[in-house]
Amino acid sequence: MKLKKVTQEAKSSKMRWYDDACGTALALELVGERWSLLIVRELMFGGRRFSELKASLPGISANILTQRLEGMEETGILVRRKLPPPASVQIYELTPWGYESETAIKELGRWAARSPDHDTTLPLSAASIMLSFRTMLSAELSAGLDATIGFRMGAETFVAHVTGSQIPIRRDDPSGADVVFTTDPMTLGSVVYGGRPIADPESDGSMKVEGDRALAERFVRLFVLPPKTAPTP
Repeated sequence: MKLKKVTQEAKSSKMRWYDDACGTALALELVGERWSLLIVRELMFGGRRFSELKASLPGISANILTQRLEGMEETGILVRRKLPPPASVQIYELTPWGYESETAIKELGRWAARSPDHDTTLPLSAASIMLSFRTMLSAELSAGLDATIGFRMGAETFVAHVTGSQIPIRRDDPSGADVVFTTDPMTLGSVVYGGRPIADPESDGSMKVEGDRALAERFVRLFVLPPKTAPTP
């Protein structure tokens, strides 16, 4: 009986780690377990199937993903629902309260990007680089711009609408956008954050650009990483 009680308590997502009334402590209890915040990131642009989440987070096991999804459903961060026919598949999506975490995630990402240990050559998911655009857009560089930018990255497609200092992004068919990038997240990141010329990945076939070329060249220069902190002596 005692073992059963301990097991049930361990599985409860409402188990207290800190016994601390601070909101930061509660935030860690809600999304502080390994992978939790990254699952929220992957859902930031709309609902995803279990298999899609698993593919976007290649280091996570199916068992851990199931546990995290169940825990965040219990706490009200996400919901599980079945899409109507003809899809008829189960997806996970953030609740309105879950979507409110975007501000905190972006600020946390901006803060962490100042670390000398931030390595832009590490793998990126499609949702990750899209969220980075929403985080790192320079209002100064994008001033006066009003354009739609499309992205095809494997099975994932997005449309961004750059309007001055704003860049709402949605999962959608990019056909009809002013410019469309067909590539992968790592290649796109190397151009946007690594200063790689667009012509470089175009020459080896890892990127295709359709539409307004001048706009494409301007778009990839709209995002500025924050300055690094001084290294620890």
